[in-house]
Amino acid sequence: MNQSESNLHQQIKDIIDSDKIVVFIKGTKTQPRCGFSAEIVSILDSFDTDFSTFDVLENPEIRAEIKNYSNWPTFPQLYISGELIGGLDIVQEMYIAGELDELIFE
Repeated sequence: MNQSESNLHQQIKDIIDSDKIVVFIKGTKTQPRCGFSAEIVSILDSFDTDFSTFDVLENPEIRAEIKNYSNWPTFPQLYISGELIGGLDIVQEMYIAGELDELIFE
C-alpha cells in the first residue's frame, strides 16, 4: 500500500469510527441521489436513531478506495460499530428478519 492509499484508508477508518452507524451512499441523508441510497436511508430512518452518511459522489478518491478497504464493490455500504454490514440487499434481508435492530440497538 502506498502512502496515498494509506492516508485514504485512515480517512475512511476515521469516517467509519465517527459514529456508531455510518452509511456510504450516493447523495446525503436528506437528498439521496439513487434509489438504493434512498432505500437504505428509509430503512435506517424507520429505527428513529441517529446515523451518519458520507456522500461518495463528493469525494471520488474515497469512493474508489473504500471498495478496496471494504472489499465491497457497490454502494451503499453500511457500517455499524465499525463493522461492514453490507449493501442494500443484505440490509433489507436483515431488516425483514428483524436482525438489523439487534445490531442498531445493542
